[in-house]
Amino acid sequence: MAKEYKIEIKKRISGVNIKELRSQDIIPGIYYSHDSKESILFQMTLSELRNAIKSGAAIFQVSVGDKLRNVIFKSVQYHPVKDTVQHIDLYGVDMNVVINIKVPLNVIGECIGVKEDGGVMNLPLTEIEISCLPSNIPQFLEIDITELHLGDSLRAENLELGDEDTLVTSPDSTIA
Repeated sequence: MAKEYKIEIKKRISGVNIKELRSQDIIPGIYYSHDSKESILFQMTLSELRNAIKSGAAIFQVSVGDKLRNVIFKSVQYHPVKDTVQHIDLYGVDMNVVINIKVPLNVIGECIGVKEDGGVMNLPLTEIEISCLPSNIPQFLEIDITELHLGDSLRAENLELGDEDTLVTSPDSTIA
């Protein structure tokens, strides 16, 4: 079961000076609903965003139009030089409808090919895309590379997913 965390957001009025908001550690964003084409401008404090990220939750609850909604972070844009958060897109989800989402990979172990044969480990993928119910979003997928020998590879199709999860990333994509 995916962890949930409530975040406080405030409606934002179009035309507000975005640079001024950011200088006050307020992050602008937009909320997209899963069941309507309507979008809502919002803002949240940087500290609220940090707390949400630290929570480790996959699903977040926000008040939108006096209703509590379940959302996921659709995208987070960063400043290209300062690496500060510039904008957030939240996407409303129906907890009973399957969604596609990218999940980070957590590599464990030291492979035999590196330890004994002097090989070099290459990890071209750091995340994969899966299809699952919002309540089943894993925090990460763990991959054990201990048994990889020199010249071996681990592909996306080799990952063990939950019974109700489906791989969206190409099955022949190399992970390690």
